[in-house]
Amino acid sequence: MEFLLGNPFSTPVGQCLEKATDGSLQSEDWTLNMEICDIINETEEGPKDAIRALKKRLNGNRNYREVMLALTVLETCVKNCGHRFHILVANRDFIDSVLVKIISPKNSPPTIVQDKVLALIQAWADAFRSSPDLTGVVHIYEELKRKGVEFPMADLDALSPIHTPQRSVPEVDPATTMPRSQSQQRTSTSSYSSPPPAPYSAPQAPALSVTGAITANSEQITRLRSELDIVRGNTKVMSEMLTEMVPGQEDSSDLELLQELNRTCRAMQQRIVELISRVSNEEVTEELLHVNDDLNNVFLRYERFERYRSGRSVQNASNGVLNEVTEDNLIDPND
Repeated sequence: MEFLLGNPFSTPVGQCLEKATDGSLQSEDWTLNMEICDIINETEEGPKDAIRALKKRLNGNRNYREVMLALTVLETCVKNCGHRFHILVANRDFIDSVLVKIISPKNSPPTIVQDKVLALIQAWADAFRSSPDLTGVVHIYEELKRKGVEFPMADLDALSPIHTPQRSVPEVDPATTMPRSQSQQRTSTSSYSSPPPAPYSAPQAPALSVTGAITANSEQITRLRSELDIVRGNTKVMSEMLTEMVPGQEDSSDLELLQELNRTCRAMQQRIVELISRVSNEEVTEELLHVNDDLNNVFLRYERFERYRSGRSVQNASNGVLNEVTEDNLIDPND
């Protein structure tokens, strides 16, 4: 296949990925990692080229330093790239033939690598559960659980948002260079991008069930509050768009951004609901409840907007048919 498609590391994103996952690096190169996200978002072939390069770096690689760096790049891209990339990562083929293969018993990977892979599968299964075309990872996750695989205990870092619409380079259709009107103005003035994931460290305890209370330390609480600010920011942008947009008269790019915000906020809410029942800090729980209330309110407005928009579309279609009938009736029979 490489003979036909060329070296996966020869493409622009492949070159960056090869450098970002070089085993000689002392630590993650976040500049390179974010540059990879930018290329994925702004080029037509970026997502596919990135997946090819990731497969080359991960498949059969016994240099687990490089594997861990590649998994961090993958995690960063999922958090900062859009649907075009998600659909390639969340399908059964990639999860099963790449990630699950890494942790196969015959490969005997270090515990830190096993935990990292399982944590990613678990986080993505949770995040993409409500997206019909991204449920391949959900099926793999449920199959692994049925087989008795124990996933690492979820912590606050793992529960941070998977993806927010604002990125260092907004994802656009590479075939078009037209401005995105209102949505472009919003993303340029609203910076709610999720930070790169923190470098992974091995858990101090053996892998446990995902159930149970979470006792957060001060650093985790600070990070969680930062993530809640992201949720509030997305909720605010979504609320402002719903205030300004008229159902049935919305710009297509604005509608696309609004729908993306809705998907993102719903994925975030899943984590918030889980945290509400598990975080043992009363102050944090109160904040989570307030944010959850705000999300529920904006979801109600969004659902009302969609109902009006659907109703307006049906009405316009009916009016069109009525106009055609009326025009037919006005035809002079003597013509």
